[in-house]
Amino acid sequence: MISRFALRCHSNVCAFVARTLSTCTEGEIRITSILKEKFPQATSLKVVDISGGCGAMYEIHIESDEFKGKRTVQQHQLVNQALKDEIQAMHGLRIFTGVPGK
Repeated sequence: MISRFALRCHSNVCAFVARTLSTCTEGEIRITSILKEKFPQATSLKVVDISGGCGAMYEIHIESDEFKGKRTVQQHQLVNQALKDEIQAMHGLRIFTGVPGK
């Protein structure tokens, strides 16, 4: 799967597509890595530090077949569980989940 996915960053936006890690914040890289590991079927993943780079608040967009048949609240619970250690240091988290093709 690594060959299909890499990170591309524009300012402080990280997304799963082919490119470089050069301008992502450490938090964006860490969260993206965790989610990539926890959701190996993810076809789309974007992590954005919306706190201005200090790591206090993130926005996550993720599409994965692992969410099929689950309600939105259940999908968000899976993401929260995957990030439980990181969430302790955050002030806020916006999560947007979905199933590919929908």
